[in-house]
Amino acid sequence: MSLNREEKAVVVKEIVGQVASAQAIVIAEYRGLDVASVTELRKQAREAGVYLRVLKNTMARRALADSPFEGLSDQLVGPLIYGISADPVGAAKLMADFAKTNEKLVIKAGSLPNSLLDQDGVKALASMPSREELLAKLLGTMQAPVEQFVRTLNEVPTGFVRALAAVRDQKEAA
Repeated sequence: MSLNREEKAVVVKEIVGQVASAQAIVIAEYRGLDVASVTELRKQAREAGVYLRVLKNTMARRALADSPFEGLSDQLVGPLIYGISADPVGAAKLMADFAKTNEKLVIKAGSLPNSLLDQDGVKALASMPSREELLAKLLGTMQAPVEQFVRTLNEVPTGFVRALAAVRDQKEAA
């Protein structure tokens, strides 16, 4: 069922809104994927916070025009599924992980703002830790000195109590 002009304008406006808040866009050819596989991919995308949509390439070109992802327009050929995410690694990780288990999903290209990625670039981006993982590592690194300081402060009274217990035990034994 094709969309009329007003419906297409609404879809393009929705995609422009997604692109405005995006940090990464990954496109993949889904030729030959069955419905169950696409449904599973959509489920994983929802869980990962990735906006996933099948679009007509002309509508995608209109949505990408005058955006930092405009360079991706030359890659829009064939039946494509678009992964758009606010996390620069999220869409790439989702598509790359799904493509490992399903060879019919072929990653074509990706884009960071003002930067075009080829298939290998998307796979390299997917291997990077996500924003949440990096924040967790940063928090752990920031907490380590404080934890060590607290342990050191705690050792002083602990050592004192152990020494008193040893003196008490020595006097009881004598």
